[in-house]
Amino acid sequence: MEISVIRSSQVNLGRSCDAGLFSFSKNLGAEIYNLKNNKSKACCFVQNQSLKLQWKSAVGFTLRASTAQTADAVNSERAPIISRTKHVDGIKLFVGLPLDTVSKSNKISRARAIAAGLKALKVLGVMGVELPIWWGVAEKEAMGKYEWTSYLAVVEMVQKLGLELHVSLCFHASEECRIRLPEWVSRIGEGDPDIYFADRSGQQCRDCLSFAVDDVPVLDGKTPVQVYRDFCDDFKATFSPFLGSTITRVSIGLGPDGELRYPSHHRLDKSNRGAGEFQCYDRYMLKNLKQHAETNGSPLWGLGGPHDTPSNDRSPLSDGFFAENGGSWETPYGDFFLSWYSSQLLSHGDRILSLAASTFKDAGIAVSGKVPLIHSWHRTRSRPAELTAGFYNAANRDGYDGVARIFSRNACSMILPGMDLIDEHQPAEIRSSPQSLLEEITSSCRVHGVTVSGQNSLPSGLSGGFDQIKKTVLDANTLVDTFTYQRMGASFFSPEHFSPFAQFVRFTSRSEVQTT
Repeated sequence: MEISVIRSSQVNLGRSCDAGLFSFSKNLGAEIYNLKNNKSKACCFVQNQSLKLQWKSAVGFTLRASTAQTADAVNSERAPIISRTKHVDGIKLFVGLPLDTVSKSNKISRARAIAAGLKALKVLGVMGVELPIWWGVAEKEAMGKYEWTSYLAVVEMVQKLGLELHVSLCFHASEECRIRLPEWVSRIGEGDPDIYFADRSGQQCRDCLSFAVDDVPVLDGKTPVQVYRDFCDDFKATFSPFLGSTITRVSIGLGPDGELRYPSHHRLDKSNRGAGEFQCYDRYMLKNLKQHAETNGSPLWGLGGPHDTPSNDRSPLSDGFFAENGGSWETPYGDFFLSWYSSQLLSHGDRILSLAASTFKDAGIAVSGKVPLIHSWHRTRSRPAELTAGFYNAANRDGYDGVARIFSRNACSMILPGMDLIDEHQPAEIRSSPQSLLEEITSSCRVHGVTVSGQNSLPSGLSGGFDQIKKTVLDANTLVDTFTYQRMGASFFSPEHFSPFAQFVRFTSRSEVQTT
């Protein structure tokens, strides 16, 4: 009995806010699955018993695949056994589940589609999946009132298939899937809006809490760090039967989008080529800055952030703070401010990583955190986008050595996105270089013995991204042992994407052969 990747002669792709449709099917008696190379134009799983599933997405499309034709070889001469999901000495491949796998109403979204998708990944030989767990969902209504039922159901689905699970604990909001911070936190924020970051114009980012309140009892008498620890403790107690077996890694949220950075780019859109804005104007950040300036003997430097940064609708290199030659970033004041600003980020990261490492030290699982790839303007001396995000990585400075140090000190692995990005595909006007920045960060990781877990930033099927990922993870200078492909959804199972992804799975399972 075989399962084949079959192409379709009839594919209808359109934009729809309602659904993406993909056909999965299942033969329960199957023991060996063949994946055969194929030159036709679409991709679906075809077996004796068909199951059509709706995949709804706020930004999805409708996909219909039908009239299956003969497949050609996507694979090798020997068929892999379905139970083979552990790749000895290879790259451990995971796939991210949809961000709203558990919705803002704490219900499993598209449960049948998720189940079918998990089975498809199992068949391909993927090692496991990644599940986002949202603070704003699990502790939505009141401090200390946790509701894990839907998340437990997803974990049980993964366990039954023999897949591994990486969990991401998300202490931020997501505009994409319309998940906010907990309602009780938002109510506190209405009375004290300074618990959120703010830029020079007073614009706030309510996607996460200001790092300056980490140890301030602003949440009904508790500090955010205490609340995060309580959340992690309850998660650990609730999911203890799965820790070390099904759940093998926990990633702790470190900032906006779960990444260790300031939300400096939250006001940028696709047409905006700015470098973001410094996020140091909430009351608590300004208090810290004032104290630091007074201790440093320069009290006037503590009145606020740089006054000469350009607005987001202008090139950051035009004049003022970020100018390539003669910019304020190279002055004693610039060094004072950037050193303080980046130190606040590192202190926050160290606190949260330490919290996670101590909470899960006896759980038999790995702990990780995510560092962004802020590659815009990297081919400049001032590197303004990195500066506003909190990385003092300007000319003649290594802004990532300190980052690697805190990960090493807490025995945490570092998640790095952007392994699919290619310099030549970036807009010339923003002088971007994702490849050289990735090399810089992984170099710091190598010095400090930090293991790297890779991710893609874009769907990779149509952009040559899979080839770039292969090149990156095979680089002898990197420490990549795990790759999480982001993310499952309607486009993931589209005909143009799924076939090259299947080939990528084969690459990860035999990468140990290619690297010897």
